[in-house]
Amino acid sequence: MRLYFTIHGMEFKAIYDIRDKVKLIIKEKGIKYTELRPKIPFLEKMLNVIVTKRNGERQYGYGLCGGLCRWGTTEKIATINKYLKKQYGKNGYRVYVGIAADEKRRFKTDITKCYPLRFWGMTEQECLEYCYNYGFEWRENGIRLYDIFDRASCWCCGNKNKRELDNMLTYLPNYYLDYIRLLKRIKESNKKNSIVVKKAKEQFIKLF
Repeated sequence: MRLYFTIHGMEFKAIYDIRDKVKLIIKEKGIKYTELRPKIPFLEKMLNVIVTKRNGERQYGYGLCGGLCRWGTTEKIATINKYLKKQYGKNGYRVYVGIAADEKRRFKTDITKCYPLRFWGMTEQECLEYCYNYGFEWRENGIRLYDIFDRASCWCCGNKNKRELDNMLTYLPNYYLDYIRLLKRIKESNKKNSIVVKKAKEQFIKLF
């Protein structure tokens, strides 16, 4: 058995703190650890990669990751799938995926994927409480991230709602300022009527 951790480098620090804690536990149990990163760095793909639209128009970067364009998530999944196929063959492995029983829309029919939380009937809330009971709280600046965010992974997620962004300003202002800087860079690099700029503007409006 081996634990795979795929990252972009844009996750909250608390994610890496949890990673380091888990690495110590699995080492004691003899479970190996492998860390993977997508080939193209996250910021490069978000801001600089040239994308040619169907109408011939050029777009700089894929913009915010979120909504119907979750390119960051797609990159992570593609990275680990490519690695596993190379190591073990097309169907020569099984991946245990941490999707809760009440996230039915996320389940996929794939012989390489197993969903133990669904088998055990554990909901998202039950999984979170279980983690809290064992000391995994995703804390940063003394705040549990799941108390102020719906999801706690990448701080620059384009799916963040106004409540989450307001909480980011209140409890994690450094991320808030970095978020604003990213939105500005997306707007400055592309045409005003482009999709990536429209998405950036939508998030920018939520900030104030």
